[in-house]
Amino acid sequence: MTNAYILKKHRGAVADIHDHLGFSGVVVTDSGAYQILRYGDVEVSNREIVQYQCEIKSDIGVILDIPTSSDVDRDAALKSADETYRRAVEVLDIVERCGDTLWTLPIQGGTHLDILRQYAERSVEVFYRGYSIYALGSPTTLLEQYDFDRIIDMIFAVRSIIPFSTPLHLFGAGHPLIVPFAAALGVDTMDSASYILYAKDDRYMGSRATYRLEDLSYFPCTCPVCSKYSPEDVRRMPKRKRVELLALHNLHALSREFREVKQAIKEGRLWEYLEDRANSHPATRRAFEQLKRYLEFIYRHTPIVKPDARAVFILSEDSIFNPKIMIPRRRVLERFDSEVECIDLIPYRRGEGFPDSGIGESKCASYIYFPILGIAPLHLVDRYPYSQFEFGFKVTDKIVSDLSYLIFEALLKMLKISRTIVVNIYVCSNVEWQKELYRKLINLAQQVGESSVKIVLKAAKCRLSAPG
Repeated sequence: MTNAYILKKHRGAVADIHDHLGFSGVVVTDSGAYQILRYGDVEVSNREIVQYQCEIKSDIGVILDIPTSSDVDRDAALKSADETYRRAVEVLDIVERCGDTLWTLPIQGGTHLDILRQYAERSVEVFYRGYSIYALGSPTTLLEQYDFDRIIDMIFAVRSIIPFSTPLHLFGAGHPLIVPFAAALGVDTMDSASYILYAKDDRYMGSRATYRLEDLSYFPCTCPVCSKYSPEDVRRMPKRKRVELLALHNLHALSREFREVKQAIKEGRLWEYLEDRANSHPATRRAFEQLKRYLEFIYRHTPIVKPDARAVFILSEDSIFNPKIMIPRRRVLERFDSEVECIDLIPYRRGEGFPDSGIGESKCASYIYFPILGIAPLHLVDRYPYSQFEFGFKVTDKIVSDLSYLIFEALLKMLKISRTIVVNIYVCSNVEWQKELYRKLINLAQQVGESSVKIVLKAAKCRLSAPG
């Protein structure tokens, strides 16, 4: 990626950007909008720089949009969004004529979400007249301040409006910590000059934080720079060489994060990756909590297929929101057999067969209950995800409460057809959370009326400890 405005200003006419750079791959050219954000103006018009990108044969080009800084008021944000849209329309004739270049349509509005939504809707009207990529503009200052949660809101405001099949680019996304959260909401590509800007300021990108070079005793990385030099070695170098090495490391850090995220997506483990990243920094925890506000959007766009990974990792209470868990939970509830008058609830026991002797031989419907995973009909226990999961922490009261409400929601469906319901809940005598589940179900039944729901406590044969 390079800057067409700087190239034009200092080099003038260039026959082919690939030959000029000595690079045969995809070349993306920016228009000078970042310079507008930093310095207030550029010495080129919108039509002039778009035509220039066409002439130098850019693979992906960008109109000269007006970035919206995060600290501007609503009137200024509206003005920048409207002018950006006007400029997108202004160059439609060039965009349509220069069909060999994929053109980017920026959407501005900053942190004013209503403006973002408004101009996302308006942009859809012109997108198919020559544009190929949407872009969300100007979260740069928010990234510098680690306001990741506000960036999450900005992404959702645009991604929820534009067609999901169209690519979305995020300008200025230049830190490893934001990458997985942006990807989770449907951002496809990102760019930033942060690697060099951080290096000029003696800042070192890590997977969990950004460090001042002066504060480092060791490099927590094994890239070619960090494997060869110590922080002390780099501190002693001349400024130019120090910036070069730090910039190279920062590029490695960003590249590593993109590869990690892409592999997590390939394996179907993006949610587990997000859980891990959420605990790496207070800013990522805020981003994760904000992301949870948009779970329904994520669920709608989650493929309902078994991923390449062998098992679901249940890492924390947040695992309940994992699409690989929540989608089957809901499907079981939607298909719950509400025409039976009794139900056997059987605990999951790792390493033991299903069911216990005598369980499942009655005319009652038999369901296995799991922490986090919920409940599943007996015939699904050897199916994914119920047959392939790893549970790695103690079952908390919050998890037990969630399971009790889930079970009782299923019982309420039965009550719409039957006047009375018998629930045989089997518990392991040495597993306290299962006994607590029984107590919570009793309390919930009392709220409906004891004559409607009869809950019977029964002992299950347990040789091994259940999860937690």
